[in-house]
Amino acid sequence: MTDTDALLEELTLDEKLALVHGAVDPAGVATGYLPGNDRVGIPPLTMVDGPLGVRALGKQATAFPASSALAATWKPALAREFGGALGRESAAHGQDVLLGPGVNIVRVPHGGRNFEYYSEDPQLTADLAVGTIEGIQSEDVAATVKHYVANNHETDRYEVSADVEERALRELYLPAFRAAVEEADAHAVMTAYNRVNGTHMGEHERLISDVLKDEWGFDGVVVSDWWGTRSTIEAATAGLDIEMPGIEPEAFMPDDPEEMEVNDDGDSSLPPVPDVPAYFGEPLREAVESGAVDEAVIDEKVARVLRVMDEIGRFNDDAREGALETTAHRKLAREIAIEGTVLLENDDALPLSSDDSLAVIGPNADAAKLGGGGSSEVTPATDTSPLEGLADRADVSFERGVDPITESSFFGDDEQTLEEDTNIDAAVSAARDADCAVVIAQDDATEFTDRPDIELPGEQNDLIEAVADVAERTVVVLRTSGPVEMPWLESVDAVLETWYPGQADGEALAAVLFGDADPGGRLPVTFGQSAEQYPTADEAAFPGVDGVAAYDEGVFVGYRYFDEQGLEPLFPFGHGLSYATIDYEDATVTETDDGIDVTVDLTNSSDRAGTEVVQVYANKAAAPVPTPDCELVGFDSVSLEAGEAATVTIALEREDFAYYDEDDRWTVADGTNRVFVGRSSRDILEAVDVSV
Repeated sequence: MTDTDALLEELTLDEKLALVHGAVDPAGVATGYLPGNDRVGIPPLTMVDGPLGVRALGKQATAFPASSALAATWKPALAREFGGALGRESAAHGQDVLLGPGVNIVRVPHGGRNFEYYSEDPQLTADLAVGTIEGIQSEDVAATVKHYVANNHETDRYEVSADVEERALRELYLPAFRAAVEEADAHAVMTAYNRVNGTHMGEHERLISDVLKDEWGFDGVVVSDWWGTRSTIEAATAGLDIEMPGIEPEAFMPDDPEEMEVNDDGDSSLPPVPDVPAYFGEPLREAVESGAVDEAVIDEKVARVLRVMDEIGRFNDDAREGALETTAHRKLAREIAIEGTVLLENDDALPLSSDDSLAVIGPNADAAKLGGGGSSEVTPATDTSPLEGLADRADVSFERGVDPITESSFFGDDEQTLEEDTNIDAAVSAARDADCAVVIAQDDATEFTDRPDIELPGEQNDLIEAVADVAERTVVVLRTSGPVEMPWLESVDAVLETWYPGQADGEALAAVLFGDADPGGRLPVTFGQSAEQYPTADEAAFPGVDGVAAYDEGVFVGYRYFDEQGLEPLFPFGHGLSYATIDYEDATVTETDDGIDVTVDLTNSSDRAGTEVVQVYANKAAAPVPTPDCELVGFDSVSLEAGEAATVTIALEREDFAYYDEDDRWTVADGTNRVFVGRSSRDILEAVDVSV
């Protein structure tokens, strides 16, 4: 280990300040760059965008499925494998800090960055985040958990205040960050752009210093989102450690303005970022010299930076080689896409036979859906479209049917050119002549803006209806960032949700459709029948009124809200079908020293392998405050061969029955609660009373 205290003592004030705000990367690769100090032997520290893959500027990397797809696997162990791959690819590009994962709760169904996040549920989000962070940091690359906190939509994201009560913060929006710190030992936390209860997160002393650093014991660095710092003295004393990028927006832009395309104002030389100065350079030096900020505050920030650098081995002479776009990484991308595919509906239409002739229909079916727009964009060396993947397996015809859906891109040209005419009638004709019509439909989500609604854009709903009217079988494949309305649901034979599948899009889809693999996914978010069913349907809740988004629903978000309001979703949280039939035997509950064990026996009674996700929910009936009908407290994804049986045990702790009370503490009320075992939040198979 390096004596970082000794290094700190050798630094002048100006040299310290150079380590708490960014600079331009001379190599032109990093998203964020700290220049280090040659005089005393401190190397540079580089930061690179994620979390769908490594977005090193001008470089290629594996384009993994979106975070929402990873969440749909319900497999923290797979998340750890994914994190390891991210770490290796970061290292291969010479990057030290990966700016991910994103763990914000999916509160708004049409949030622009929902594809970058995991779930509407804090337990599922936390478990996947811990796995991903452990994987990244196992490769001596620092993970950055973001965006701290309550960054739940993009509209007016730089100024909007999330007005949220403490109980909701503690029970919904903070648990994944807490787990990232206390369980995964994340090396970095990125503050959100938005305000929380009136204060910008970059200067929120209570949430940064009191909660994150003091209460949870976080000893890493707190870094701002890019141009998310809004003050010098307030941010410095609140606990923000690094201002990024630490330079004016114009200085951050590449020489070729076409590398950063058009923003909302039509300016092709700048991304849609706030026009703010750099606060932690000269202004911070002046604040220290005037006595407004004690130099000890700067020392603590630099000590944290040096400690993280030491933790990831930056002071070692041995260079990390990493690994980039390997066969193993490509296989992993394919596996996550398969395991994250959710079979929502299947009326004996799937799996397909190799003898089936297919009409592949859809405006973008000839292109892989790599992700959404914004800082998470990745450029892969290779990819496979749904059309290519299915054409390798069957006799295929192809029709777009309607004009392509725009693919928003922050770092490339999002203009689409179409050389052929699109025609729904031609798609209908192709569907009529095939054994099965496979309609590939998608949305377009991007950082900087929220989807206007949760309808499929363009004329895709009309296309699906027209095809379903004539096709012998109609299978709809959704490539969406989250829930979408499905007015045609009763007319089609099967529906799959594949999220944004990444570079292995077509390979994974073919494997699932033809039954090579079981669709392993379960919904990490509730699919409502319309946007009006969610707690954010009111303007005051989203996007807010007069710069304030009211989180008046409290702890009732996602499936909790649907249960509390007695609403029937289109598909509930946790839902997903298998090609196999897996039976549950009676669940049993056993008291242990630390809590209770929930045990259930599973048997695959079919003639093929299948996947089951055992889900355990709790109802905190003993609590003297309003609580959700059920809250996810444990789960396990299990794969069973034909005829195989297995016993699944899920351990619950006493704290799983806690609520955050008005005295600002976690409390477990004495009394009787209930534990539910099921296939989803609405498909409950067993209910058992437990005393806590």
